[in-house]
Amino acid sequence: MDRRHFLQTSLLATPSALALGQRTEHRAESFSRPLPSAIAALKNRKDEAVPITLAEREARFETARRLMNEEKIDAILLAGGTSLVYFTGMRLGNSERMFCFVIPQKGDAFVVCPAFEKDRMMERMNLLPGGATIRIYTWQEHESPYALVRKGLADGGVDSGTLGIEEKTPFVYANEIAKACGNLHVVDATPVIAGCRMIKSPAELALMKLACSVTLQVYEAVWKSAHPGLTTAQFSELCDAAYRHVGFPGDTSCQTGIYSALPHGSVTPQVIKENDIVLIDDGCMVEGYVSDLSRTFVYGKPTDRMLRVFDVVHQAQAAALAAAKPGVECQAVDAAARKVITDAGFGPDYKTFTHRVGHGIGMDGHEWTYLVRGNTTKLRQGMTFSDEPGIYLKGEFGVRLEDDMAITEHGAEMMTPTSASLTQPFSS
Repeated sequence: MDRRHFLQTSLLATPSALALGQRTEHRAESFSRPLPSAIAALKNRKDEAVPITLAEREARFETARRLMNEEKIDAILLAGGTSLVYFTGMRLGNSERMFCFVIPQKGDAFVVCPAFEKDRMMERMNLLPGGATIRIYTWQEHESPYALVRKGLADGGVDSGTLGIEEKTPFVYANEIAKACGNLHVVDATPVIAGCRMIKSPAELALMKLACSVTLQVYEAVWKSAHPGLTTAQFSELCDAAYRHVGFPGDTSCQTGIYSALPHGSVTPQVIKENDIVLIDDGCMVEGYVSDLSRTFVYGKPTDRMLRVFDVVHQAQAAALAAAKPGVECQAVDAAARKVITDAGFGPDYKTFTHRVGHGIGMDGHEWTYLVRGNTTKLRQGMTFSDEPGIYLKGEFGVRLEDDMAITEHGAEMMTPTSASLTQPFSS
C-alpha cells in the first residue's frame, strides 16, 4: 500500500484504515528493542498541532457561497472524503449506504444519512457550521436516499438550477442523484471546492509546516540510525517507530540502487549497500494536513556521476522555487526546473526528468493545482505545492529532492530547509 492511500485511509478512519494502523504499529513494534538512540530521543509533538476552529469552517462556508454565486451553482454536494472534512470536520468514508452533506448558495445546509445514523449525527450538530439549523433527512434500509437530495433542495427553495457534486463522489451516488434530480443541472463542483481549498489560511499553513517539520525530523533520526546492510523495509520500519514517537501517522517508502531510478519505487526486496544511492519519500498527517518530502543520500562515498546529478537536481529545485511568484502561470515553474535539467545534458523533455515538478498539497497528498506544462492557472498567495525535480537514470540510480513550498506575497518559501548534499542530507 502506498503512502497516498495510507494517508487517505488514515484520515477517514474506515475499517481498512484501522487495520492498516494495526499493521503499521506491528511493524514498528517488531523492528528491534531498544530503539536506536536518535529515534528514542524524539519527543511527542501532538501538543504543537492547533486544530482548525469552528469559526474558520464557518468562513469556508461563506467563501464557498460566494464562489457558488460567481459560478452560478445553486448548491454543492459532499460525500465522504477530505472536502467533507474541510468544510465540516466530519471524518467519514463512503460505503454502499449514501451519506451526503449539501451546502446551498442560500439558506441552511442539510444532511442525508441512514436512519440508524441519525443519533450519531445529532451528536455532531454543535460542532458544525450552522449546526442548529442543519436539516437531517433519513432513509431506512429498503428505501433510496437519492430522492431525499431532491427533497432537501426543494425544501430549501432550490427547485431548479445547478447542483455541483464534489469530484471524488462515488459514481453510483452521482449517477443516482442526477436521475433523482432531473429538474436540476448536475455539474462538477471543483471550481467552488478547489477555489476554497487551494488557498490556505494561516492556520492551515501552520499545520502543514508542522507536518513538514515532523517528517524532516523523523527522516534525520532514521538516517542517523540506519546503515548499510539494512533492508529498505527495515528502514521504513524505523520510520514507523519514529512517527509513533512524535505522535502523528506517517509512512515512508525507501528505494536503493537501481530501484531509485523508479520514481515511485519497486516491490523488489532491496538491501542498502555502502556507496549506493538511497531515496526516501512520503510524509505524515497533522490534523488532516499532510507533508510530502523526498531525500536522496549515500552511506559512504558517492561517485562523481552521483554528485553531478545531485547538483543539477538541487539547482532545478532552486530554479522552480525562484520562478514561483503570484501571477506566474503554473507551467512556468515546471519549465524553469526542466530547463536546468535539459541544459545540463539530461534532456530533452521527459527523458530523465520523467514527471511534473510539483503538485498542489494540503489535506490530500496531491490536490489542485499542478505545476505542469499546459496549466495556465496563475499562482496566488496561499497556494501550496511540492517542489520535486528528479533525474532518473535507468539501470543506474535516481535522485529526487522534494520539499513543500507556500506562495507568499512576493514569491515562494520552502517549509523545510533543503538538502545540502548526498552525504549530509539534513544540513542546508
